[in-house]
Amino acid sequence: MSLKSGGSLGMDSQAPKKTMSVPEAGKQYFDLAKNASYEAAARGEIPVIRIGGRLRVPVCQLERMLEGEKLKAAAG
Repeated sequence: MSLKSGGSLGMDSQAPKKTMSVPEAGKQYFDLAKNASYEAAARGEIPVIRIGGRLRVPVCQLERMLEGEKLKAAAG
């Protein structure tokens, strides 16, 4: 975190995001629309964590899951 000009703490805009919204992850990683992204998350195909009332996708967990799938495909 960095100190913003107004004296408040904020996220550094250059740092990679550790979580993203379900629609954002669905679009970026799978080219899915909003509803399809939430449906994939409900089926467990996109990992999610609940923060309050919001669902967030942990980027590192999603990328590990995709790497595992890539390794399975290469071995199989």
